[in-house]
Amino acid sequence: MQPTSTAVLALFVATCLLLNAPARAATEPFTQARFEALQADNALILVDIHANWCPTCAKQQKVLDDYEAQRPKVELHRLKVDFDDQKKWVKHFRAPRQSTLLLYRGEEQIWFSVAETRAEKVFEAIDSAAGVTP
Repeated sequence: MQPTSTAVLALFVATCLLLNAPARAATEPFTQARFEALQADNALILVDIHANWCPTCAKQQKVLDDYEAQRPKVELHRLKVDFDDQKKWVKHFRAPRQSTLLLYRGEEQIWFSVAETRAEKVFEAIDSAAGVTP
């Protein structure tokens, strides 16, 4: 292969990867290390106690995805706690059930909600914590 052809192919592959990569990961799996690192950075963190089989959780995911689509400049870190496999953290966050959402700014918990799927309520809580005026 010619050097020019190799460079063009490399540029094409890199462009395809960039175009298909999300601007940021919408949700990360919860780990203690990641949570503590975000707290140390005084980041805005949404802890999502989630179960894949939960219809309310699915509705919340849609609301949270819509939030990020409508407010792309808000640096919200979504950490998903698996309700079935991470019982230690379900208990730690005192989640009475799946579909529990907790919002933190650093180490301070500033919002707690169970089964909230109304976009206006979720948007209002995150906007308030982020200092965003809709």
